[in-house]
Amino acid sequence: MQTNKKNRLLSIDAFRAVIMLLMIFVNTLWTLKDIPGWIGHRAAQDDGLGLADTIFPAFLFIVGLSVPYAIQNRLKKGDTKAEIGWHILIRTLALVIMGLFHVNMEHYAAAAPLPEGLWLLLVTIGFFLVWLDYPKEKKAWHEILKAIGILTLLLMAILFKGEDGDGRIIGMQSYWWGILGKIGWSYFLVSIIFLFSGGRLWIQIATWGGLILFNIASHSGALTPLDSIRPYLWFAGNGSAAALTAGGVVISLLYRQYKEEKEKFLGILTALAVTLIVLGLLARTEWIISKILATPSFVLVCSGISMAGYGLMVWITDIKGWSGWYRWISPAGTSTLTCYLLPYIHKSLLLMYFWQLPEVLRTGMVGICKSLLYAFIIITITGFLEKRKIRLKI
Repeated sequence: MQTNKKNRLLSIDAFRAVIMLLMIFVNTLWTLKDIPGWIGHRAAQDDGLGLADTIFPAFLFIVGLSVPYAIQNRLKKGDTKAEIGWHILIRTLALVIMGLFHVNMEHYAAAAPLPEGLWLLLVTIGFFLVWLDYPKEKKAWHEILKAIGILTLLLMAILFKGEDGDGRIIGMQSYWWGILGKIGWSYFLVSIIFLFSGGRLWIQIATWGGLILFNIASHSGALTPLDSIRPYLWFAGNGSAAALTAGGVVISLLYRQYKEEKEKFLGILTALAVTLIVLGLLARTEWIISKILATPSFVLVCSGISMAGYGLMVWITDIKGWSGWYRWISPAGTSTLTCYLLPYIHKSLLLMYFWQLPEVLRTGMVGICKSLLYAFIIITITGFLEKRKIRLKI
């Protein structure tokens, strides 16, 4: 199995880097005009997928791919299950906290004491101070910076003023968990199950199937009698995000099982991808393919697309050994959270100074090329920071 120096599987890091590149790209599409519809997001009631709709599901799938390696590496180092479980919980809370701040940003009110751009900038700085990958040699100034970061986030939570649908001014709310929060809860669920089931393949398959069935039950109305208590008992929504993540865990274990027979693994993966896509298309007779609604057809089709994408990456990196291209985007695969948060610094500056590119650079193919260039610039900055040991780690 081809890995890098830190015993990381190259195909996972490379796939993560490509998806992160595309995530930054699609997150800028709202600034563009006159671009092909198939590139962007589809509306909630549309039956179909745009390129942008497949990116987050692929990232959730990658989270699942990484879980077995991360947990088994910790077990090999001698960590107990209790220690690993605590680590999983802390990582989850970090992602949920960041996700909630980002969700509330969408409801920021003009009546708030701080301008939105300044608030967002201070929140992002707080994230970096709290979750920076500090050197292993603990020093007093590390704890001081963490404390400043925590106090900054607490102050920003207190100062936050949002606006609800009726125009009322409110404090921070848990409207939904946000992108990072959904990743966090999905990671928590599949990781805890993997850890305490001993990583048994059949249990991961059962978990994956159970989550898909839960998603189907949520959309079929079978769980309606539980609506009053579901918000208090279930943190993963209708199960769609966790199902996509659990699928990644299963594929990761299958790859390890067939690590000496990679071509056979690709055959199995291809068959699974085709089967899931076909099942998803058949499910359209009952549910439209909708990312916003997270329908069963969406989960099945995107699971299949993610598997096909990962299969292609395995063939490129682990079988053919073509990895030279990866060094140009590798920071997006190894410092992913840093790469994801850097655009928020840029966004905060734009909000503060109300500046934007000329319309010609935000239109059509020129705009698309601009957004791709922007994604590469963010990754380059991430790499620059990574070399100087400035990266987030949770």
